[in-house]
Amino acid sequence: MPTKATIPGILMIAAVGALALQSLGAQSAGTALDRAGVLRAAADALGMVRWADIGAGATRLPGIDVINTMEFRGSGTSYSSGQTLKTDFYVALGYNPAAMRMEITRTGPGGGAPQQSIQTVRENYAWNESETGGGLVPGKGTATPAMAALKERLLQVWTLPYGVVKAALTAGEKTTVSTENGATVITFPLSGQLAGITVKATLDSKNFVTKVETRPDNPALANLAMETEYSGYADHGEILTDIQSPGRIVQRQGGRPVLDIQVKEWEANNPYLVFPVPPNVKTAGDGRPSAGR
Repeated sequence: MPTKATIPGILMIAAVGALALQSLGAQSAGTALDRAGVLRAAADALGMVRWADIGAGATRLPGIDVINTMEFRGSGTSYSSGQTLKTDFYVALGYNPAAMRMEITRTGPGGGAPQQSIQTVRENYAWNESETGGGLVPGKGTATPAMAALKERLLQVWTLPYGVVKAALTAGEKTTVSTENGATVITFPLSGQLAGITVKATLDSKNFVTKVETRPDNPALANLAMETEYSGYADHGEILTDIQSPGRIVQRQGGRPVLDIQVKEWEANNPYLVFPVPPNVKTAGDGRPSAGR
């Protein structure tokens, strides 16, 4: 895996998070102040924000979100059609723009040849690749549009701990903070392609995101009712920094287990992670017949 970038990588911040984080330095009253404090604590726990000590009051420089691209590897089990499958994961993702490429290798309980899939999403497009970057260069792999999976794949990006903080900041005053069973809970609506989905994130005593639940308003989108648990936070990078990442990810969909992964490595801000959309996927996503149809 490529090692973490230094100054160039840090400068590739997510624009949404950078703009929204300006509000965390502002003084306000009542619940707004509580909300700002909770979101700042969650961002600080993950190591995703750099704060300036320059200025005072309204002239203080804003916090800067340093998380844009990330990649992680892990292995464990996934579940499909009642079977438990040995699963290896490599995930590359970005927040500016919102994108993810997930390479999954599954082996059935009886052994046999591993089955690999590469699932990709970027903003308004979703597709599958026969090889990494397939469909971008003629003769080098293929890209198959998978627009039906768009919302589910985008949801994976925004329900990671870093995506939760970014999306909660973006939701502004629509984000609420409460206490349930002694734990801090952040609730907010998603927007854009994921409008109509509400996220509920639970923090532990160290302000780490430990549980994320999603609830779609539309019963027809029941497959987007997900619950993900994160634990074992530490610096899992090849080169250690102060960015913390979960060591275990357990996910349920519609109440059924779908994934249990132990993270082996988690790197942040590799500037060479890109997610270009193949031409035939763009055409299909825009509603026009593609050349392959």
